[in-house]
Amino acid sequence: MATQNLSEYNAQNVPDASNMSFGIVVSEWNSEITGAMLDGAVSTLQKHGALPENITVKTVPGSFELIYGANQMVLNGGYDAIIILGSVIRGETPHFDYICQGVTEGIAHINATSEIPVIYGLLTTDNLQQAQDRSGGRLGNKGDECAIVAIKMVKF
Repeated sequence: MATQNLSEYNAQNVPDASNMSFGIVVSEWNSEITGAMLDGAVSTLQKHGALPENITVKTVPGSFELIYGANQMVLNGGYDAIIILGSVIRGETPHFDYICQGVTEGIAHINATSEIPVIYGLLTTDNLQQAQDRSGGRLGNKGDECAIVAIKMVKF
């Protein structure tokens, strides 16, 4: 459980992103949540110097498709980092567990075998309120956090 605001960070510790290129793959499912995360990621990248023309956003239908989307962005090249943004909210069936595990393993595999970082921005929450709290609500925005991680990992 997040105990600190995901949008809080020391801006002095964030490298300049003006010469960096980012791909963002965002799920259309739970679009209220993922749209807010996307807004946070893009604005944070730009706040740290990323040019709008160096940020490419692609959408996929659901969170499981984030794996394919991220892999295609890696294969097509031209990016210094890829950010995936999705939201899975627990329901009454084990579907939640399968999707969360599959996306986690898929993105981990791409990240481990790619020459560029793939940043994991999948919210896995028990309810809508928890997702809202982490997509611009009281606990900040996971999109902001992913953007900072992406910039730092490019510099790694």
